[in-house]
Amino acid sequence: MSDKKTISGNARRPEGELRRGWTTGCCATAATKAAFSAILTGKFADSVTITLPKGEKPTFPLLEPVLEGGFASVGIIKDAGDDPDVTHGAHIQACVRRLAPGSGTVFKAGEGVGTVTKAGLPIPPGEPAINPAPRAMMTAVLAEVAAAYDTHPDAEVTISVIGGAEIAKQTWNPRLGIVGGISILGTTGIVHPFSCAAWIASIHRGIDVIRAAGLNHAAACTGSTTEAAVAKMHSLPEFAFIDMGDFAGGVLKYLRHHPIQRLTLAGGFAKMAKLAEGHLDLHSGRSQVDLARLAARATALGGSAELAERVRGGNTAMEALELCTQAGIPIGNDIARSAREVALAESDHQVDIELLVFDRKGQLVGEAGFRPR
Repeated sequence: MSDKKTISGNARRPEGELRRGWTTGCCATAATKAAFSAILTGKFADSVTITLPKGEKPTFPLLEPVLEGGFASVGIIKDAGDDPDVTHGAHIQACVRRLAPGSGTVFKAGEGVGTVTKAGLPIPPGEPAINPAPRAMMTAVLAEVAAAYDTHPDAEVTISVIGGAEIAKQTWNPRLGIVGGISILGTTGIVHPFSCAAWIASIHRGIDVIRAAGLNHAAACTGSTTEAAVAKMHSLPEFAFIDMGDFAGGVLKYLRHHPIQRLTLAGGFAKMAKLAEGHLDLHSGRSQVDLARLAARATALGGSAELAERVRGGNTAMEALELCTQAGIPIGNDIARSAREVALAESDHQVDIELLVFDRKGQLVGEAGFRPR
């Protein structure tokens, strides 16, 4: 399960070495340890230290500790380091209540933590959106603290994120059927700045949900403009839309082993031109449009030498599209056909693909359709 954390379009990678941060799962684990320790000792410490799966030992100051009878609650402010993460600065709170021996660890969703409502995610419907790795980390710290005081670790753990319902609107959670708040995530406990892993994981979970629902047609789009355009062309439920961003490879490679029947793959002209040349990461910092190749395409489609020269010397892919459109050269369809072939090959032909190319205004400028039925 993954709720992709939206990165602002204005976010820029800072210069120099980037500072790592801590996941929501790491913060929830630290708060859980602090609260359970307070129950057993009768008081809160000033801070809490936990050991992460790879051996790191971060220490966290505690926020708003409360100890009353058989339960304790405490918060930790999440520090995402230099990553432009929407949960940076979030108040992660754990409320721990002791249970009878043998009860195990029971997880509950408090304020701002979502509940799973659709199949296809690592956590079944009806459960709090707390991923397996954070659950394991919290269960482990309960056992660690209990062992230190020669008692049992059985407890009810309620995780809350203050304002989490609003934060969740900036994630994939509503589309994945996680309602009421964010997910508690993290495998290693560490946030790596400007990592692609969270986004690609969200793509995979989106495909899992689509497959679990038995849907035979999904759409992977590079952005909101293309998604809105595709929504007008196909009557698909919201969860059928995969926010692909620049990660065409993340979609297509996953579909090799987790196929669906049909995929509409849609994007702007520049990104689809890069896909047509075999680039699977469409980010401008990791692949570039080859204007010389676009000029060659224009010539092969009947364009004049003058047009080819203007395309080759142009500034952007969109300028090349405009020049070809004015000259009556169907370069959008040519890009769509080539991009479709790349996509089919990358998915190992496990899914039928429709490739749609749009301009900046969301107008269709090229298409290569599904196989005839």
